Amino acid sequence: MSLLPWIGLGYLLGSIPFGLILTRAAGLGDVRKIGSGNIGATNVLRTGNKKLAAATLLLDGAKGAAAVLLARHFASEPAALLAGLAAVLGHLFPVWLGFKGGKGVATGYGVLIAASWPAGLLAGAVWLVMAKLARISSAAALASFALAPILAWVIAGRDTALLALAVAALIFIRHQANIARLLDGTEPRIGQKQS
Repeated sequence: MSLLPWIGLGYLLGSIPFGLILTRAAGLGDVRKIGSGNIGATNVLRTGNKKLAAATLLLDGAKGAAAVLLARHFASEPAALLAGLAAVLGHLFPVWLGFKGGKGVATGYGVLIAASWPAGLLAGAVWLVMAKLARISSAAALASFALAPILAWVIAGRDTALLALAVAALIFIRHQANIARLLDGTEPRIGQKQS
């Protein structure tokens, strides 16, 4: 029972829709009505505002990291890992938006970096390399999170690897449409506006 408050806090932190908040505050309207309809940084980038996209990326990552770090500091490592998973779930399925959220990539990185910074940073490095080569954000994310459980296992051990595996599974589930577009060659490239 002592874990439940941390799971709840993680979910609530994760459910803050920073992409939507920032684009509305900037007078750009509802980001869910452009591009992919997603609330994450990649879709915010499709507004043409790189600063807002960067801010969305950082804040979405920070909320995942905050969930882990707060639970670790005030409770325990199991609470931290569960809070991190809950933060990703909160981003994917925010109660405030009818459980229709983002893809979980930035929040997932924040969680991984807070859970094991070497594993998280290496996973992020995989994203950077793949994004540079393919120029497709979803392909980079999928490759990165496919490797994340292995990196976490080697660097941080079983529990963090299980967290990374659960996060990866959620991200793959939320990227089903992207995977279909990747297979038929219609997935948009980074910065490309999606109609």
